[in-house]
Amino acid sequence: MRVLDDLASVRPFTEELYRHLHAHPELSDREHETAARMADELRATGIDEVHEGVGASTGVVGILRNGDGPTILVRADMDGLPVVEDDIVDYRSTQTAEVDGGIVGVMHACGHDVHMATLQGSVRLLAAHREAWSGTLVVVFQPAEETVAGARSMTDALRALVPSIDAALGQHVAPYPASQVRLSAGPIMAAVDELIVTVHGRGGHGSQPETTIDPVVIAASIVLRLQTIVSREVPSSQQAVLTVGTIHAGTKSNIIPESARLGLSIRTYDEALRTQIHAAVERIVQAECQAAGTARPATIEHTLWAPVTDNDPGVVATLQPAFDAEFGGDVVPMERLSGSEDFSELAAAYGAPYCFWFTGGIDDARHAAAVEAGTVLTDIPTNHSPAFVPVLQPTLDTAVRAMTTAVLAHLGR
Repeated sequence: MRVLDDLASVRPFTEELYRHLHAHPELSDREHETAARMADELRATGIDEVHEGVGASTGVVGILRNGDGPTILVRADMDGLPVVEDDIVDYRSTQTAEVDGGIVGVMHACGHDVHMATLQGSVRLLAAHREAWSGTLVVVFQPAEETVAGARSMTDALRALVPSIDAALGQHVAPYPASQVRLSAGPIMAAVDELIVTVHGRGGHGSQPETTIDPVVIAASIVLRLQTIVSREVPSSQQAVLTVGTIHAGTKSNIIPESARLGLSIRTYDEALRTQIHAAVERIVQAECQAAGTARPATIEHTLWAPVTDNDPGVVATLQPAFDAEFGGDVVPMERLSGSEDFSELAAAYGAPYCFWFTGGIDDARHAAAVEAGTVLTDIPTNHSPAFVPVLQPTLDTAVRAMTTAVLAHLGR
């Protein structure tokens, strides 16, 4: 009997767990109830070891040993987002949380509830069919993916529990047809860098700008000139994104402020290009300040970083035939995404190869109709949207099948 022939036995459990998690999301590094539920469900499988509080906050690690063989790490992320969910399903989240002194809605708008529920479903199948595989399965439930800090916070403690691994596997639900799996080797998700640029001007009365050095005008010039980096300095054969997402300056319309702050997000797939863009940002920012005559250079702070997700060709070569056998024509090559992930940091901590693939969450007929009408961008909600609520099935079955197949491709007898 194939392990996945028993898929129906875990379907009710996976669906119930998904509904519960979807209705009860928690923000990054606050996943206390979620983590406790993940640990409890792992223990219910009879897994050998369950460790809670792994890393800086709420990480959970389960270890399932089943004889000789490779050690494979599998991961799901746990955190939700500060998004108010649209009223689409009866298990809609109505959770709220305090952020920066205000109350915000909380939603699993990126599908981490799918990741957790389906990984638990896969673990249950594998634990019930130990005769089908041999080796060690390391199951990681990671906090704080949305701040790309969670994986990094777990690595030291994780290596203390598991000294080495042979490969790491992860998957993510996305706005593709729910029966699909998307897989490719090489860079599939961008590295991200977030910078805070502070321009130091000289404040004064809005009626006498000649007595000031206006940081708002300098900031405006910087924003416009930064747009030329990608359009004029990045080769057309390469991809990059540079976004100025925030500008903060001033308190009143007739006061020229002392400073202005800009928040930048940079996405790249190549380390040399990443270095080039950082140098260009530094050059443009400081040149604009010098042109305006500021008394001191701008301050540039590097506040966030996550690496490129670059799938190992060897791991993909192991997974591709297994996925093709399980899903047939529903395995589709993965296009590059400009979004970012910190999953690869778990593998990097071990110097191990990894693969990260995508499964769909949109009703197949709905997606096909949007493709036919040319309205995918407007009619199909994306991750982080208040309307991104993956259809229950076949989303969950597809993800359980994909993860179980991937594990067995490495550990199957």
